[in-house]
Amino acid sequence: MLSIIVALSENHVIGTGNQLPWRLSADLKRVKALTMGHHLIMGRKTYESIGRPLPGRTNVIITRNKSYAPEGCLVVDSLQAALHVAAGDSEVFVFGGGEVFQESLPLVERIYLTRVHCVIDGDTYFPSLKASEWLEVDCQDFKADEKNEFDYSFVTLDRK
Repeated sequence: MLSIIVALSENHVIGTGNQLPWRLSADLKRVKALTMGHHLIMGRKTYESIGRPLPGRTNVIITRNKSYAPEGCLVVDSLQAALHVAAGDSEVFVFGGGEVFQESLPLVERIYLTRVHCVIDGDTYFPSLKASEWLEVDCQDFKADEKNEFDYSFVTLDRK
C-alpha cells in the first residue's frame, strides 16, 4: 500500500523556509509509530530539513543530483524508482515535500493527515484533495498543550 503522511494547516501550508512551521510533539510520535520499519520516500529538501536518516526506517531520497549520497539513505532519481526500491514493503510512506506529494497523490491509497488548526504563512503547500475521491475513516481531535502549540486532529483518509 502507498500512503502519504503529512501535517498541514487549515490553509494547506506544510512548510516554511524548509522547516515545519509548528511544534507538535504528538504528530512526531504518530509519524514514528506509523512509519517504523517501513520505507519513507521524500525529496532532497525534506531530507535536508530533517538533517539525518530517520532511524528504524528505510529513507529513500528523490533527487536529480547524481552525486548526492547521504550516508544511511537510498538515493533515486524519480518517484517510480523510489517505488521500485520499496516494492515488497507492506506499506510505503510518502513523506514530502510539496512536489513529491503532488506527483504521488494519484497513486496513493491512504492519507494519514494531521490537520493543524491554524492559518499560517508558509512557502510549501499540500495539494487540494477532491472530496469525491476520499473517505474519512478515522478522526481524533486534540487540544493544544505544553508540547503541542495548536489544536490538531489526526485524520485517516482512504481512497474511495
